[in-house]
Amino acid sequence: MSRLWSAIVAGLSPYVPGEQPQRAGLVKLNTNENPYPPSPAVAEAIRAAMGDAGDALRLYPDPSSSALCAAIAAREQLAPEQVFVGNGSDEVLAFVFQGLLAHARPLRFPDVTYSFYPTWCGLYGIAFETVPLADDFTLRVDDYAGGGPVIVPNPNAPTGRALGRAEVARLAMANADWPVVIDEAYVEFGAESAVPLIAAHPNLLVVRTLSKSHALAGLRVGYALGQAPLIEALVRLKDSFNSYPLDRLAQAGAIAALRDQAWFARSRDAVVASRERLCAELAALGFEVLPSQANFVFARHPAHAGAALARALRERAIVVRHFAKPRIDPWLRITVGTPQQCAALVAAARAIVGA
Repeated sequence: MSRLWSAIVAGLSPYVPGEQPQRAGLVKLNTNENPYPPSPAVAEAIRAAMGDAGDALRLYPDPSSSALCAAIAAREQLAPEQVFVGNGSDEVLAFVFQGLLAHARPLRFPDVTYSFYPTWCGLYGIAFETVPLADDFTLRVDDYAGGGPVIVPNPNAPTGRALGRAEVARLAMANADWPVVIDEAYVEFGAESAVPLIAAHPNLLVVRTLSKSHALAGLRVGYALGQAPLIEALVRLKDSFNSYPLDRLAQAGAIAALRDQAWFARSRDAVVASRERLCAELAALGFEVLPSQANFVFARHPAHAGAALARALRERAIVVRHFAKPRIDPWLRITVGTPQQCAALVAAARAIVGA
């Protein structure tokens, strides 16, 4: 710690992202990246956006990402003014925390959830309360009654469990005078999106990303969907902080990915099929596996500690995510990989647990 730091920096507990290992030959199943490449149209669009010899890179991108907002709006059957884009959903969420979730009443979110949420609360001075999930890690909407701002991932991370659309509607109605944010980073892999609820709920904001569903984690494209007044708040913050959050290559690549729905559907279906096989195979080895509607599974083995399992897997060149936190220390979050990667994981797990 330096005496030159501000009090805000000194008091922060930064989010710890998943490891990006430098060692070659590892089966990387720890950061929920899509195991398949994006649509070939993405690379073509990026090359075109660069111009001859990259000449277009000397120019600033469209600060409003107008074409991208229009493409997202068309896909989601909304108006362009109901769309906000940012540098990955993490940047979008940072604007959401600052612009919509800092109120006199504490922000509420689950006790087991995306661990970036407390970091943003610390950064922006937002009081918060964690609401315990049930023993089976389901979210109980009735626990959020009483009114106040709310953010929940759906599906939740790291558990993979999801609420149905009717339950999200109940959550929005129970807190009708406060912002309710649904973080849908993994919704494309099987959960019901809350986007159709936006027209009836002016307090509802849905945040999405192309990182997982469209295999664009390297381009950093996220977006928020909601009624125009909520989106206007985010635009005001963006234009007071960084008017050019998405570069021209990210905008072009994202538009191309959104237009290639056939490629997206094939990739998604392959991940879902691998997820179902992986859940069954881990269960056959004695693992408890939560029902998942994401591109990862949450599993534990009754005879092996989570940290020890993660170490043993890494010794066999398999990297998964372990969280040394209350309630979930015995569990591992395992990204769904290709069939070959999942087979390697299962073989390593079988050798470790002796099944």
